[in-house]
Amino acid sequence: MLEVGTKAPDFILYDQNNQEVRLSDYLGKKVVLYFYPKDNTAGCTKQACGFSERLENFHAYNCDVIGISKDTVVSHKRFEEKQNLKITILADPELDVIQMYDVYHEKNMYGKKVMGVVRTTYLIDEQGIIIFAKEKVKAATNPEDMLELLKK
Repeated sequence: MLEVGTKAPDFILYDQNNQEVRLSDYLGKKVVLYFYPKDNTAGCTKQACGFSERLENFHAYNCDVIGISKDTVVSHKRFEEKQNLKITILADPELDVIQMYDVYHEKNMYGKKVMGVVRTTYLIDEQGIIIFAKEKVKAATNPEDMLELLKK
């Protein structure tokens, strides 16, 4: 996991509408950057919907929300449409950014060791500096926890 106080690495990925997105496009705003394992799974759906339902609250703090998984743009588009998502979700099927942010690790799934994305959330300030980082976040409470952090 990247350290608090370090510059968040810039990247270029594609969103659910196949539009190019750079982290540097968000300079001047705070960004909740969260990494999740897979579209349309129970936890990931709860997390994405939670952020979407609260997006206006995040905007009130000059903050945007970006989710990243290793799913494809096509998968993200289906996920967005099925769940009526308002947040930006980025496709990283090559794992470039996922590995850059050090969130791809060995995990224990049903007693079996597998490689996968560890659910991780970063809060990045207006200058692109990581001001909060947490791995193994709880999908259901992560959106509200991040809003509480912004209120401080």
